[in-house]
Amino acid sequence: MNHQEQYTSLLKKSLIDNTFVKLSLANYKGSIDALKNIYIKKTRIKEEEKFSFTYRYQTKDIVKNFSINEGVDLIHNFISDGDFTHASLFTIDGDAIFEYINKDKTTLKKVNASHLQLPSLEHNNQKHRLIEAQGKAYLHQLKITDDKGNVIPNAQDKYKQINHYIELLSPLIKNLPKQDMLNVLDMGAGKGYLTFALYDYLTQVLSLKTIVTGVEYRKDLVELCNMIARKSHFNDLQFVEGTIMDYDASATNVLIALHACDTATDDAIYKGINANADLIVVAPCCHKQIRREIEKHKTKNELDFLLKHGIFLERQAEMVTDGLRALILEYFNYSTKVFQFISEAHTPKNVMIVAEKKLKTEEQKKEILEKIKKSKAYFGIGAHHLENLMGL
Repeated sequence: MNHQEQYTSLLKKSLIDNTFVKLSLANYKGSIDALKNIYIKKTRIKEEEKFSFTYRYQTKDIVKNFSINEGVDLIHNFISDGDFTHASLFTIDGDAIFEYINKDKTTLKKVNASHLQLPSLEHNNQKHRLIEAQGKAYLHQLKITDDKGNVIPNAQDKYKQINHYIELLSPLIKNLPKQDMLNVLDMGAGKGYLTFALYDYLTQVLSLKTIVTGVEYRKDLVELCNMIARKSHFNDLQFVEGTIMDYDASATNVLIALHACDTATDDAIYKGINANADLIVVAPCCHKQIRREIEKHKTKNELDFLLKHGIFLERQAEMVTDGLRALILEYFNYSTKVFQFISEAHTPKNVMIVAEKKLKTEEQKKEILEKIKKSKAYFGIGAHHLENLMGL
Protein backbone atom coordinates (compact mmCIF):
# COMPACT_ATOMS: atom_id res chain seq x y z
CA MET A 1 0.00 0.00 0.00
CA ASN A 2 1.56 3.32 -1.07
CA HIS A 3 1.39 6.57 0.92
CA GLN A 4 -1.60 7.89 -1.03
CA GLU A 5 -3.59 4.74 -0.24
CA GLN A 6 -2.50 4.84 3.42
CA TYR A 7 -3.60 8.47 3.68
CA THR A 8 -7.00 7.69 2.13
CA SER A 9 -7.35 4.71 4.50
CA LEU A 10 -6.69 7.00 7.50
CA LEU A 11 -9.31 9.42 6.17
CA LYS A 12 -11.92 6.67 5.80
CA LYS A 13 -11.13 5.37 9.30
CA SER A 14 -11.60 8.82 10.81
CA LEU A 15 -15.02 9.04 9.17
CA ILE A 16 -16.07 5.58 10.40
CA ASP A 17 -14.78 6.30 13.94
CA ASN A 18 -16.27 9.83 13.90
CA THR A 19 -12.90 11.44 14.72
CA PHE A 20 -12.61 13.58 11.56
CA VAL A 21 -12.10 17.31 12.21
CA LYS A 22 -11.00 18.80 8.88
CA LEU A 23 -8.61 18.37 5.94
CA SER A 24 -6.60 20.78 3.83
CA LEU A 25 -4.97 20.39 0.42
CA ALA A 26 -2.16 22.84 -0.34
CA ASN A 27 0.49 23.77 -2.91
CA TYR A 28 -1.61 23.19 -6.01
CA LYS A 29 0.29 22.14 -9.15
CA GLY A 30 -2.61 21.19 -11.42
CA SER A 31 -4.13 22.88 -14.47
CA ILE A 32 -6.95 24.91 -12.86
CA ASP A 33 -6.00 28.56 -13.23
CA ALA A 34 -5.37 30.55 -9.99
CA LEU A 35 -6.43 27.71 -7.63
CA LYS A 36 -4.27 27.70 -4.48
CA ASN A 37 -5.79 25.48 -1.77
CA ILE A 38 -8.86 23.45 -0.87
CA TYR A 39 -10.21 23.36 2.69
CA ILE A 40 -12.55 20.51 3.57
CA LYS A 41 -14.94 20.07 6.49
CA LYS A 42 -18.05 18.06 7.26
CA THR A 43 -21.40 19.78 7.26
CA ARG A 44 -25.06 18.76 7.56
CA ILE A 45 -27.48 19.66 4.79
CA LYS A 46 -31.11 18.55 5.09
CA GLU A 47 -30.18 16.01 7.77
CA GLU A 48 -27.48 14.45 5.56
CA GLU A 49 -23.77 14.66 6.33
CA LYS A 50 -21.71 15.98 3.44
CA PHE A 51 -18.23 17.22 2.68
CA SER A 52 -17.96 20.98 2.14
CA PHE A 53 -15.02 21.89 -0.13
CA THR A 54 -13.85 25.51 -0.12
CA TYR A 55 -11.80 26.10 -3.27
CA ARG A 56 -9.53 29.07 -2.56
CA TYR A 57 -8.41 31.00 -5.62
CA GLN A 58 -6.20 34.05 -5.81
CA THR A 59 -9.16 36.46 -5.68
CA LYS A 60 -12.16 34.41 -4.59
CA ASP A 61 -13.48 31.40 -2.68
CA ILE A 62 -15.93 28.89 -4.15
CA VAL A 63 -17.76 26.38 -1.94
CA LYS A 64 -18.98 23.04 -3.29
CA ASN A 65 -20.71 20.29 -1.33
CA PHE A 66 -20.27 16.58 -2.05
CA SER A 67 -21.47 13.32 -0.56
CA ILE A 68 -18.96 11.74 1.80
CA ASN A 69 -18.03 9.04 -0.72
CA GLU A 70 -17.61 11.55 -3.55
CA GLY A 71 -15.44 13.71 -1.30
CA VAL A 72 -13.16 10.82 -0.33
CA ASP A 73 -12.68 9.90 -4.02
CA LEU A 74 -11.88 13.51 -4.93
CA ILE A 75 -9.29 13.82 -2.17
CA HIS A 76 -7.67 10.54 -3.17
CA ASN A 77 -7.48 11.61 -6.82
CA PHE A 78 -6.02 15.01 -5.95
CA ILE A 79 -3.10 13.52 -4.01
CA SER A 80 -2.61 10.51 -6.29
CA ASP A 81 -2.21 12.68 -9.39
CA GLY A 82 0.13 15.10 -7.62
CA ASP A 83 -2.28 18.01 -8.16
CA PHE A 84 -1.73 18.96 -4.52
CA THR A 85 1.68 18.20 -3.07
CA HIS A 86 0.70 18.73 0.57
CA ALA A 87 -2.33 17.31 2.41
CA SER A 88 -3.09 17.58 6.13
CA LEU A 89 -5.71 15.40 7.82
CA PHE A 90 -6.82 16.52 11.28
CA THR A 91 -8.60 14.11 13.64
CA ILE A 92 -9.07 14.03 17.41
CA ASP A 93 -6.91 10.85 17.51
CA GLY A 94 -3.98 12.37 15.61
CA ASP A 95 -2.96 14.25 12.48
CA ALA A 96 -1.54 12.87 9.23
CA ILE A 97 0.59 14.91 6.84
CA PHE A 98 1.13 13.69 3.29
CA GLU A 99 3.71 15.19 0.90
CA TYR A 100 4.12 14.48 -2.81
CA ILE A 101 7.74 15.19 -3.79
CA ASN A 102 7.71 13.58 -7.22
CA LYS A 103 6.09 10.56 -8.87
CA ASP A 104 8.67 8.30 -7.28
CA LYS A 105 8.86 9.86 -3.84
CA THR A 106 6.17 10.66 -1.25
CA THR A 107 6.11 10.89 2.56
CA LEU A 108 3.45 10.30 5.20
CA LYS A 109 3.95 11.51 8.75
CA LYS A 110 1.68 10.99 11.77
CA VAL A 111 1.79 13.51 14.62
CA ASN A 112 -0.15 14.25 17.80
CA ALA A 113 -3.66 15.62 17.45
CA SER A 114 -3.86 19.41 17.20
CA HIS A 115 -7.65 19.33 17.80
CA LEU A 116 -9.24 17.63 20.78
CA GLN A 117 -12.91 18.30 20.00
CA LEU A 118 -15.13 17.72 17.01
CA PRO A 119 -16.63 20.84 15.39
CA SER A 120 -20.39 21.31 15.48
CA LEU A 121 -21.90 20.55 12.08
CA GLU A 122 -24.83 22.86 12.77
CA HIS A 123 -22.47 25.68 13.67
CA ASN A 124 -20.63 25.22 10.38
CA ASN A 125 -23.81 25.96 8.49
CA GLN A 126 -24.72 29.10 10.40
CA LYS A 127 -23.22 32.57 10.29
CA HIS A 128 -24.69 35.69 11.75
CA ARG A 129 -25.62 38.14 9.02
CA LEU A 130 -26.58 41.78 9.47
CA ILE A 131 -29.22 41.16 6.80
CA GLU A 132 -30.95 37.90 7.66
CA ALA A 133 -32.60 36.03 4.80
CA GLN A 134 -35.78 34.98 6.61
CA GLY A 135 -38.87 37.19 6.36
CA LYS A 136 -37.47 39.61 3.78
CA ALA A 137 -40.01 40.17 1.01
CA TYR A 138 -37.58 42.21 -1.09
CA LEU A 139 -35.00 39.40 -1.11
CA HIS A 140 -37.66 37.05 -2.50
CA GLN A 141 -38.76 39.62 -5.09
CA LEU A 142 -35.13 40.10 -6.14
CA LYS A 143 -34.75 36.31 -6.48
CA ILE A 144 -32.21 36.03 -3.67
CA THR A 145 -34.43 33.76 -1.55
CA ASP A 146 -37.27 31.31 -2.18
CA ASP A 147 -40.78 31.78 -0.79
CA LYS A 148 -39.67 30.21 2.53
CA GLY A 149 -36.79 32.62 3.04
CA ASN A 150 -34.00 30.21 2.08
CA VAL A 151 -31.17 31.65 0.00
CA ILE A 152 -31.33 30.22 -3.54
CA PRO A 153 -28.11 28.31 -4.35
CA ASN A 154 -27.16 30.40 -7.37
CA ALA A 155 -27.78 33.60 -5.36
CA GLN A 156 -25.43 32.76 -2.48
CA ASP A 157 -22.71 35.04 -3.82
CA LYS A 158 -25.08 37.99 -4.20
CA TYR A 159 -26.40 37.44 -0.66
CA LYS A 160 -22.83 37.43 0.72
CA GLN A 161 -22.04 40.57 -1.28
CA ILE A 162 -25.03 42.37 0.21
CA ASN A 163 -23.96 41.52 3.75
CA HIS A 164 -20.31 42.39 3.07
CA TYR A 165 -21.43 45.81 1.86
CA ILE A 166 -23.57 46.43 4.96
CA GLU A 167 -20.74 45.26 7.23
CA LEU A 168 -18.46 47.88 5.66
CA LEU A 169 -21.00 50.68 5.98
CA SER A 170 -22.24 49.82 9.48
CA PRO A 171 -19.42 51.44 11.53
CA LEU A 172 -19.40 54.48 9.23
CA ILE A 173 -23.12 55.03 9.69
CA LYS A 174 -22.89 54.62 13.46
CA ASN A 175 -20.21 57.35 13.46
CA LEU A 176 -22.48 59.90 11.74
CA PRO A 177 -23.66 63.02 13.62
CA LYS A 178 -27.05 62.59 15.28
CA GLN A 179 -29.93 63.93 13.18
CA ASP A 180 -33.71 63.72 13.16
CA MET A 181 -33.85 62.29 9.65
CA LEU A 182 -31.06 60.62 7.69
CA ASN A 183 -31.17 61.31 3.96
CA VAL A 184 -29.28 58.67 1.93
CA LEU A 185 -28.67 58.84 -1.81
CA ASP A 186 -27.52 55.83 -3.86
CA MET A 187 -26.25 57.00 -7.25
CA GLY A 188 -26.51 54.40 -10.02
CA ALA A 189 -28.64 52.02 -7.95
CA GLY A 190 -29.11 49.42 -10.71
CA LYS A 191 -31.46 46.65 -9.66
CA GLY A 192 -31.33 47.92 -6.08
CA TYR A 193 -29.88 44.91 -4.25
CA LEU A 194 -27.68 47.05 -2.05
CA THR A 195 -30.13 49.95 -1.85
CA PHE A 196 -32.86 47.72 -0.40
CA ALA A 197 -30.44 46.09 2.04
CA LEU A 198 -29.18 49.45 3.27
CA TYR A 199 -32.72 50.76 3.82
CA ASP A 200 -33.59 47.53 5.65
CA TYR A 201 -30.51 47.82 7.87
CA LEU A 202 -31.01 51.50 8.67
CA THR A 203 -34.71 51.30 9.45
CA GLN A 204 -35.25 47.76 10.74
CA VAL A 205 -31.93 46.98 12.46
CA LEU A 206 -30.73 50.42 13.62
CA SER A 207 -34.26 51.90 13.89
CA LEU A 208 -33.16 55.18 12.32
CA LYS A 209 -35.61 57.54 10.66
CA THR A 210 -34.31 57.39 7.14
CA ILE A 211 -35.19 58.40 3.60
CA VAL A 212 -33.29 56.43 0.96
CA THR A 213 -33.35 57.36 -2.72
CA GLY A 214 -31.89 55.29 -5.52
CA VAL A 215 -31.04 57.17 -8.71
CA GLU A 216 -30.96 55.05 -11.88
CA TYR A 217 -31.21 56.08 -15.54
CA ARG A 218 -32.82 52.82 -16.75
CA LYS A 219 -36.58 53.27 -16.57
CA ASP A 220 -37.43 49.56 -16.38
CA LEU A 221 -35.21 49.08 -13.30
CA VAL A 222 -36.69 52.16 -11.60
CA GLU A 223 -40.23 50.81 -12.11
CA LEU A 224 -39.24 47.33 -10.89
CA CYS A 225 -37.55 48.65 -7.74
CA ASN A 226 -40.42 50.97 -6.87
CA MET A 227 -42.84 48.06 -7.22
CA ILE A 228 -40.73 45.90 -4.88
CA ALA A 229 -40.43 48.78 -2.38
CA ARG A 230 -44.23 49.09 -2.27
CA LYS A 231 -44.73 45.36 -1.82
CA SER A 232 -42.15 45.39 1.00
CA HIS A 233 -43.90 48.36 2.69
CA PHE A 234 -40.67 50.36 2.53
CA ASN A 235 -42.50 53.68 2.60
CA ASP A 236 -39.42 55.92 2.71
CA LEU A 237 -37.50 54.15 -0.04
CA GLN A 238 -37.92 55.43 -3.58
CA PHE A 239 -36.18 55.07 -6.92
CA VAL A 240 -36.07 57.91 -9.45
CA GLU A 241 -35.13 57.94 -13.10
CA GLY A 242 -32.23 60.19 -14.05
CA THR A 243 -28.51 60.76 -14.24
CA ILE A 244 -26.11 61.62 -11.43
CA MET A 245 -25.49 65.17 -12.68
CA ASP A 246 -29.18 65.92 -13.23
CA TYR A 247 -30.31 64.90 -9.74
CA ASP A 248 -30.66 67.53 -6.98
CA ALA A 249 -28.60 66.06 -4.11
CA SER A 250 -28.63 69.16 -1.91
CA ALA A 251 -30.32 67.56 1.13
CA THR A 252 -28.08 64.49 1.22
CA ASN A 253 -26.37 63.30 4.43
CA VAL A 254 -24.90 60.11 2.96
CA LEU A 255 -24.01 59.69 -0.72
CA ILE A 256 -23.07 56.31 -2.16
CA ALA A 257 -21.98 55.39 -5.69
CA LEU A 258 -20.80 51.88 -6.39
CA HIS A 259 -19.29 51.11 -9.80
CA ALA A 260 -20.12 54.44 -11.44
CA CYS A 261 -18.02 54.22 -14.60
CA ASP A 262 -15.04 56.51 -15.21
CA THR A 263 -15.94 60.20 -14.61
CA ALA A 264 -19.42 59.28 -13.30
CA THR A 265 -17.67 58.59 -9.98
CA ASP A 266 -16.33 62.17 -10.08
CA ASP A 267 -19.88 63.41 -10.77
CA ALA A 268 -21.10 61.58 -7.66
CA ILE A 269 -18.28 62.92 -5.47
CA TYR A 270 -18.97 66.43 -6.79
CA LYS A 271 -22.64 66.10 -5.82
CA GLY A 272 -21.69 64.85 -2.35
CA ILE A 273 -19.20 67.65 -1.70
CA ASN A 274 -21.67 70.32 -2.86
CA ALA A 275 -24.35 68.82 -0.62
CA ASN A 276 -21.91 69.00 2.31
CA ALA A 277 -22.69 65.32 2.92
CA ASP A 278 -21.39 63.86 6.17
CA LEU A 279 -20.34 60.65 4.41
CA ILE A 280 -19.37 59.90 0.81
CA VAL A 281 -18.67 56.29 -0.24
CA VAL A 282 -17.65 55.37 -3.78
CA ALA A 283 -16.31 52.20 -5.38
CA PRO A 284 -15.00 53.42 -8.77
CA CYS A 285 -14.77 51.39 -11.94
CA CYS A 286 -12.94 52.28 -15.15
CA HIS A 287 -10.36 55.08 -15.08
CA LYS A 288 -10.25 56.13 -18.70
CA GLN A 289 -9.97 59.91 -18.30
CA ILE A 290 -6.65 59.92 -16.45
CA ARG A 291 -5.30 57.05 -18.53
CA ARG A 292 -5.84 59.16 -21.66
CA GLU A 293 -4.04 62.08 -19.99
CA ILE A 294 -1.03 59.91 -19.08
CA GLU A 295 -0.90 58.36 -22.57
CA LYS A 296 -1.12 61.76 -24.26
CA HIS A 297 1.71 63.47 -22.39
CA LYS A 298 4.11 60.53 -21.83
CA THR A 299 6.02 62.36 -19.11
CA LYS A 300 9.59 61.16 -18.49
CA ASN A 301 10.18 60.11 -14.89
CA GLU A 302 11.41 57.20 -12.77
CA LEU A 303 8.26 55.18 -13.48
CA ASP A 304 7.97 55.67 -17.23
CA PHE A 305 9.49 52.24 -17.89
CA LEU A 306 6.31 50.72 -16.47
CA LEU A 307 3.94 52.65 -18.66
CA LYS A 308 5.00 51.01 -21.93
CA HIS A 309 3.10 47.93 -20.70
CA GLY A 310 -0.67 48.29 -21.04
CA ILE A 311 -1.55 46.39 -17.87
CA PHE A 312 0.80 48.54 -15.76
CA LEU A 313 -0.51 51.71 -17.37
CA GLU A 314 -4.05 50.64 -16.50
CA ARG A 315 -3.13 50.00 -12.87
CA GLN A 316 -1.16 53.23 -12.66
CA ALA A 317 -4.15 55.17 -14.00
CA GLU A 318 -6.40 53.55 -11.39
CA MET A 319 -4.11 54.47 -8.50
CA VAL A 320 -3.45 58.02 -9.70
CA THR A 321 -7.13 58.68 -10.43
CA ASP A 322 -8.33 57.51 -7.03
CA GLY A 323 -5.35 59.05 -5.21
CA LEU A 324 -6.21 62.46 -6.67
CA ARG A 325 -9.88 61.94 -5.81
CA ALA A 326 -8.89 61.36 -2.18
CA LEU A 327 -6.71 64.51 -2.18
CA ILE A 328 -9.49 66.63 -3.67
CA LEU A 329 -11.94 65.32 -1.06
CA GLU A 330 -9.42 66.19 1.66
CA TYR A 331 -9.09 69.71 0.30
CA PHE A 332 -12.85 70.11 0.64
CA ASN A 333 -12.82 69.17 4.35
CA TYR A 334 -13.04 65.38 4.31
CA SER A 335 -10.94 62.71 5.94
CA THR A 336 -10.43 59.84 3.48
CA LYS A 337 -9.68 56.14 3.59
CA VAL A 338 -8.99 53.94 0.56
CA PHE A 339 -9.25 50.18 0.91
CA GLN A 340 -10.21 47.02 -0.94
CA PHE A 341 -13.84 46.09 -1.38
CA ILE A 342 -14.92 42.67 -2.64
CA SER A 343 -17.78 43.54 -4.95
CA GLU A 344 -18.74 39.92 -5.64
CA ALA A 345 -17.39 36.53 -4.72
CA HIS A 346 -16.47 35.82 -8.36
CA THR A 347 -14.83 39.15 -9.18
CA PRO A 348 -11.54 40.70 -8.16
CA LYS A 349 -11.28 43.16 -5.32
CA ASN A 350 -12.14 46.79 -6.09
CA VAL A 351 -11.07 50.00 -4.42
CA MET A 352 -13.51 51.78 -2.12
CA ILE A 353 -13.02 55.42 -1.15
CA VAL A 354 -14.65 56.54 2.10
CA ALA A 355 -14.80 60.24 2.94
CA GLU A 356 -16.03 61.61 6.30
CA LYS A 357 -16.40 65.30 7.13
CA LYS A 358 -13.36 66.79 8.88
CA LEU A 359 -12.42 70.47 8.68
CA LYS A 360 -8.98 71.39 7.38
CA THR A 361 -6.91 74.45 8.19
CA GLU A 362 -5.93 76.88 5.45
CA GLU A 363 -2.33 75.69 5.80
CA GLN A 364 -3.41 72.07 5.30
CA LYS A 365 -5.42 73.05 2.23
CA LYS A 366 -2.43 74.86 0.79
CA GLU A 367 -0.27 71.75 1.23
CA ILE A 368 -2.94 69.55 -0.40
CA LEU A 369 -3.19 71.87 -3.44
CA GLU A 370 0.58 71.78 -3.83
CA LYS A 371 0.55 67.99 -3.66
CA ILE A 372 -2.17 67.82 -6.33
CA LYS A 373 -0.18 70.18 -8.56
CA LYS A 374 3.06 68.20 -8.22
CA SER A 375 1.33 64.85 -8.74
CA LYS A 376 -0.31 66.05 -11.94
CA ALA A 377 2.99 67.36 -13.28
CA TYR A 378 4.81 64.12 -12.41
CA PHE A 379 2.32 61.91 -14.24
CA GLY A 380 1.62 64.30 -17.12
CA ILE A 381 -1.98 65.11 -16.23
CA GLY A 382 -3.51 68.29 -17.58
CA ALA A 383 -6.61 68.14 -15.41
CA HIS A 384 -8.60 65.67 -13.31
CA HIS A 385 -12.33 65.67 -14.12
CA LEU A 386 -13.28 66.12 -10.44
CA GLU A 387 -10.83 69.02 -10.21
CA ASN A 388 -12.59 70.71 -13.13
CA LEU A 389 -16.03 70.12 -11.61
CA MET A 390 -14.92 71.67 -8.31
CA GLY A 391 -13.29 74.66 -10.01
CA LEU A 392 -9.81 74.04 -8.58
